[in-house]
Amino acid sequence: METENHTRVTSFILSGMSDIPEYQITLFLVFLTLYLLNMLGNIVMMALIVTDPKLKTPMYFFLCNLSFVDVCFTSVTVPKLLASFLSKSKIISYAGCMAQMYFFLAIGINECFLLSAMAYDRYVAICNPLHYALEMSRKLCSLIVTGCWTISHLHSMLHTLLMCRVSFCKSNIIDHFFCDLQPLLKLACSDVSTNELVMFIEGAMVGMSTLLCILISYICIFSTILGIKSAEGRCKAFSTCSSHLIVVILFFGSAFFTYYRTSSSYNQKRNRLVTVIYTVVTPMLNPFIYSLRNNDVKGALRQAIDRIIRPVQKM
Repeated sequence: METENHTRVTSFILSGMSDIPEYQITLFLVFLTLYLLNMLGNIVMMALIVTDPKLKTPMYFFLCNLSFVDVCFTSVTVPKLLASFLSKSKIISYAGCMAQMYFFLAIGINECFLLSAMAYDRYVAICNPLHYALEMSRKLCSLIVTGCWTISHLHSMLHTLLMCRVSFCKSNIIDHFFCDLQPLLKLACSDVSTNELVMFIEGAMVGMSTLLCILISYICIFSTILGIKSAEGRCKAFSTCSSHLIVVILFFGSAFFTYYRTSSSYNQKRNRLVTVIYTVVTPMLNPFIYSLRNNDVKGALRQAIDRIIRPVQKM
């Protein structure tokens, strides 16, 4: 029987990127560039949607919220990672680790719900366009976003409370660049079967429900698009949801690959690149994917640039 007189862990060491010390400065510059592009792209997207009257539709309301979530999502992990590249200390306190995990899970699951809501929005716009303004009212959209935040925080709180019950006394070295469920469970010296059971059952319910909503929406969307007689009409209808579909594939594909395995089959080296994709790369790409494939956003961006350049030219 395992004894309980172990020294309890009060802090953790994030060693996820320290196994390649010769590339620390290079990695710092790479992640700093990705982070700044993320901030720039998403903040510009939010500013355009808030200030341009042509972008006051439900689709852009959800997109504005998605950009805000992406800013928060990356800001939970990347600043600490950047600091660790420039410092010999990779330490994060126990409370800081739990807080990082809580906000990472809450914001990540919120993105799942937002992507699901955006799929439903595209379904109504394409399959039932005459009732779009009535069905996707401002009040309903606000309630959907509020529900996304509420459910995601409840989801995260459940996992965080369960993690707080776990004893960490084997080691305090986390083989990851931030505090996440799987790496923490690998360090546990108490029974984590409840954590894993909840993670798979409750996590699958949330993940699969949002993914199912997206799949059903797109099945209806594609069937409607195929029924359009003109090729130009089909291309125009598909272009309104192609950007969202690309984002869904990138985010859900990498997230499901990372989380839907037991801790015994968890391989951090294999997962590190995948984790970087959905925590750093995808949030950075989202505003560019939407802006490059959306004439309304490109038009709003050109107008914003003109408003900035004209006073400068007159000086």
